[in-house]
Amino acid sequence: MDTLEVLRGRLDKRPARLGVMGGGFDPIHIGHLAVADQALEQFRLNWVIFIPTGTPPHKRGFLTPAELRYLMVVVAAAGHPRFWVSRYEVDNPATDYTVETMSHLTRLFGVGVELFFITGADAVLEIMTWKEPERLLGFCSVVAATRPGYDLGELEHLQSRLVGGGRIVPMDVPGLDVSSTDIRQRVADGRTIRYLVPQRVEDLIYKWGLYALGSKGQ
Repeated sequence: MDTLEVLRGRLDKRPARLGVMGGGFDPIHIGHLAVADQALEQFRLNWVIFIPTGTPPHKRGFLTPAELRYLMVVVAAAGHPRFWVSRYEVDNPATDYTVETMSHLTRLFGVGVELFFITGADAVLEIMTWKEPERLLGFCSVVAATRPGYDLGELEHLQSRLVGGGRIVPMDVPGLDVSSTDIRQRVADGRTIRYLVPQRVEDLIYKWGLYALGSKGQ
């Protein structure tokens, strides 16, 4: 049984607010965890569900196998009582479009559950290139994680272009200068990644020999 089915049972038809974080997580790092934790507090979420992608539509080049990325997310999220990890996209052989995942969650959890898709502001600015962006915003609010002092002008312009008034909400998170790309390059260069990823994720990266040949992913 996937985590999503377990969560549905725990909801017991009560109103709930669920955050969803999708992405490659190649690897997951402290920035992802900080964003999720900030969203829990700022939007009064019951839980945040991490959904590592299986076959992402926007990624190009090498991507670490889904099972390994999934396991890194599991060990990273294990210490937080309100973080959950789902295999939904890992087990889906088709390309993982955010709109289809959020449609599935809407059907699964039903009326009374408010969904928040959480991602970085730079990714949100490309939302018009995503599959069916207006339909996506009918299923959920989109939380755009930003650094303090981020110029919100482009996000506000994007909001005005969306048909149907879909909700995009900025959220300041300190310390967002960590990136998966930088971590992969640090490993390839033999530099430390301590405190940039959870210790158990670091242990798995070195145990499996990930990223040692260079930063090939996106």
